[in-house]
Amino acid sequence: MHIEQSLPTIDQLPNSYAIYAENLSAISVTGEEADKYLQGQLTCDVNLLAEKHLLVGGHCDAKGKLFSAFRLINHFQQRLLIQNKQALNESLAQLNKFGVFAKVNISEATELGFLALVGDQAKTFISNTFHSVPDSFTPVVSDEDVSIVYICGATNRYLIIAKQDKIKALASASKLAVFGQQVWSLLEIASGFADMNATSVNEYVPQMLNLQLVNGISFTKGCYLGQETVARMKYLGRNKKALYALKTEGEAKWQTDAEINEHSSLEKQLGENWRNAGNIITHYQADDGTIYLQAVLANDTEEDAVLRLKHQNGIKFSLMSLPYSLQES
Repeated sequence: MHIEQSLPTIDQLPNSYAIYAENLSAISVTGEEADKYLQGQLTCDVNLLAEKHLLVGGHCDAKGKLFSAFRLINHFQQRLLIQNKQALNESLAQLNKFGVFAKVNISEATELGFLALVGDQAKTFISNTFHSVPDSFTPVVSDEDVSIVYICGATNRYLIIAKQDKIKALASASKLAVFGQQVWSLLEIASGFADMNATSVNEYVPQMLNLQLVNGISFTKGCYLGQETVARMKYLGRNKKALYALKTEGEAKWQTDAEINEHSSLEKQLGENWRNAGNIITHYQADDGTIYLQAVLANDTEEDAVLRLKHQNGIKFSLMSLPYSLQES
């Protein structure tokens, strides 16, 4: 398997391609009380998994701050909480801490790999290789030891989950250009799905990362860890932040010296002054210097707001459109 070293912009990506998503991992939960246990720990209604096959959710501490944001599927006998591996350890530790009181086994699914496929050629490859292709009505299909997940967003993707050696073999067999994990982060940014890292753990309640806007929070399921804080945020209107996607403005040539990491922050222009605006969750910098950000800002940030990196005053950003509305129903 050859991995492309280039980092294209969204517009420069080919019509069909693959992503070897090494930045993904999953918490595996098995046992006769797996669903019951997870129902008391997660923001989503785990009882709907059998019907919907794919759920989005969060795992909070007792104060309602997120350990992780994930996609939940049933991979044969395992419940998999698929997420950025940088944010996995604390969530895993906390689930194991309380899991001793239930009939469950909880571990990181280190034997699994993740390959995302995009485009018509990708769909054809899946159709020719497996017995069925997932879609928005049946978002997860299984074939022997492989699960294929259909993920909607700014760019629709098929996420193949299997053992590491099979993932590499499928990547080669697809005959598609295979990009590295950074391109997965780029698509998460554009789709408005929180790509949490270790720095963002325990910093945000679920609504600050838009989980309520992607059906990641059930307000009717009953109690779970952190539920009181999440409910207050909704019913008392206390949440003042949201997750945004941003992109650099202007020429790219003077942006190539930017250094961004998980500690970077943004400022917003107010007249002739600049004020602290929010923090960066993840970023992607294309080869031409174009920078994409996922950041938590005030939820009343104007569409035409001008923002900049606090430590790189010349680099300004504008908001990108997300595939869902920030207005709660």
